[in-house]
Amino acid sequence: MTSFSFVFGMLPLAIATGAGAGARESLGNTVVPGMLFATVIGIFVIPVFYVMLQRISERKSPFRHEEPETERAPDAEAGGG
Repeated sequence: MTSFSFVFGMLPLAIATGAGAGARESLGNTVVPGMLFATVIGIFVIPVFYVMLQRISERKSPFRHEEPETERAPDAEAGGG
């Protein structure tokens, strides 16, 4: 949310008109796509990459990470009582 508010705050720089708009527009045209790209990388690409590496390391690990079996509680109906 912070990244998107930053991008929306920089949009006026990207569409600037008037005196000195050339400098502001070039700054906005650099910052807005760069921040959007960094946000997409941070939100989508890095977590997917982490999950892929986790799965690869689990496959190659000599120790399997299995869930321990837990004892099942007896059913109330089977208790008879």
